[in-house]
Amino acid sequence: MDVVFGVLGPVTAWDGSGDELLLKGPKHRAVLARLIIARRRVVPVTRLVDDLWPVPPADAVGAVRTFVAALRRALEPERPPRAPSRLLVTEGPGYALRADAVDAWRFEQVVGAAARPPKETLKGLDEALGWWRGPAYAEFADEDWARAERSRLTELRLRAVERRAEAKLELGLAADAVPDLDAHVAEHPWREDAWRLLALALYRTDRQGDALAVLQRARALLVEQLGIDPSPALRRLEENILRQEDPDAASQVWAEAAAAYDRTVASGSRARLESTVGILRNLAVTGGGGLEAARGQRMAAIAAAERLGDAELTARLIGAYDVPAIWTRSDDPRQAAEVVAAAERALAGLPGGGSGAARARLLATIALESRGTRTGRARAAAAEAERIARGLDDPALLAFTLNGVFMQAFHRAGLAPLRDEIGAELVDLSVRHDLHNYLVLGHLVRMQARSALADFAAAGEHAAAADRLAERHERPLVGVFTSWYRALRLAASDDRAPEEVEAAYRDAIARLDGSGMPGLAAGLPALAHLSLRLRAGRPAQTEPHTDWGPYEPWARPLVLLAKRRPPEAAAALRKAPDPPRDLLFEALWCLLAQAAMALDDRGTMARARDALAPAAGELAGAGSGLVAFGPVARFVDDLTVRAG
Repeated sequence: MDVVFGVLGPVTAWDGSGDELLLKGPKHRAVLARLIIARRRVVPVTRLVDDLWPVPPADAVGAVRTFVAALRRALEPERPPRAPSRLLVTEGPGYALRADAVDAWRFEQVVGAAARPPKETLKGLDEALGWWRGPAYAEFADEDWARAERSRLTELRLRAVERRAEAKLELGLAADAVPDLDAHVAEHPWREDAWRLLALALYRTDRQGDALAVLQRARALLVEQLGIDPSPALRRLEENILRQEDPDAASQVWAEAAAAYDRTVASGSRARLESTVGILRNLAVTGGGGLEAARGQRMAAIAAAERLGDAELTARLIGAYDVPAIWTRSDDPRQAAEVVAAAERALAGLPGGGSGAARARLLATIALESRGTRTGRARAAAAEAERIARGLDDPALLAFTLNGVFMQAFHRAGLAPLRDEIGAELVDLSVRHDLHNYLVLGHLVRMQARSALADFAAAGEHAAAADRLAERHERPLVGVFTSWYRALRLAASDDRAPEEVEAAYRDAIARLDGSGMPGLAAGLPALAHLSLRLRAGRPAQTEPHTDWGPYEPWARPLVLLAKRRPPEAAAALRKAPDPPRDLLFEALWCLLAQAAMALDDRGTMARARDALAPAAGELAGAGSGLVAFGPVARFVDDLTVRAG
């Protein structure tokens, strides 16, 4: 029987016919809700006991088993006696719900979907918002274990309401959007984007005075009650309305230009393919949804060019996607490998080896897309691309190749000064030739490098410069990196309260949601918490649901040590590979070093000391601009003493 679970309101479940299943009492529903929040992961019985009762009764474990048995009967009524449950399973120390259909998960997918035409967006969001039957996990509002998930889903719902209003405005349905937005700001007066959309909708319905009054209400609320100024977006909107300019006139220009393009340019033409890549390149820097959409279509465009059998066209398409990249782990490793393979084929097919610019762009693409793969080919490609670019009068090409050189500047520890030089050249080159995307990149590279060198004054200046450029050129993803930098800066200070640091990291972690950068986000929250614990002299976190992502091999020995399982920790340490050559190279070596010293593994201590020694003047991990584990020199000194 197919079971659909509902948590967007009171917790419930329906069978394949849509009939509600009988889930018995509140404790049964609490167990079900707790397992849904765990997202198919195992929740130990002991954790369920702690979550269900402030003071557990003597027979608490038996009671949980009774609740689980009753839930199994309700969810799988046709399961034969003594046959194992396929939905609510026993695994290890606890239980897991192998659910696939949860209304909240479907809602997330709709809200987080890549950019679509406004008509499709409106239809999808209308349907998804109709799934809400009340507050998420309604009957568990006071439970600590539900609080974070309830807050997250509530924020998603508010974002969906605002995205639906945006879609209505794009479709010319401003009057239809006004009532919903009016109610929305009344209930959630702190959401600046809601005020902006309401004012814009009023202006579009020829209610200029009402629109200005709404903006004045928003300003008064923000200044008088929160002590903050309105955002630049709200200020710009007010200026546009006062000048009687349509703040979104560009939408009409875009629609008319796109229609003209469709009429005049043949659908299968080479020109259309090249234009598509230009659009994808611009889309990739507009935000998380744009980045995901661009990534989803990029390989399709390359494949279409290859099918035409034109190596020069393919080379232009691959090389035209010169989107600046700052993080050293790919968001889609499989696609990255496919792009590298296509670039190599294009290089081989270029007549006479190709023109200098085309060849340099393909080589730079190989260097960028091979980030973190430890291939000598990638380093050689970066060096050759830079050599070619320096011989040509093409600043944009040189900036692109320098991005590839940056991605390959991690072949050993201690290279923050080299990356700082690359960032400085990017800044200088971009200022002279008005390359604002690469100017942002240069400042972020220098923010990372100066952090590694504990020069937080300079790092902060570069972070502020990146933020200013991001606001001016509408580059929202920049704020992900600068918010993490500011959390790191607080963590590296000796005079900040732990609560302040933890709050900064919570805000930074929230920025990852919807960023479209899984290569950055995966495992990063857990790594950040680990950095704070180790710097405070505390053991690693041991919660079973902790998502370590790609950092699990290097965190696992410390987790097992925290669980007081030294033999397993020693085995995990022996199995841990050398860390990848990327922005967290020194940080992950320091995790291995910490475990090796605790376990007296002298071989690993010696390897860690040798790997870290060139970075003795840096802060471990701070070169990422995200986390820090303390001075590398301290680890090197301790390892030297301990390893004999």
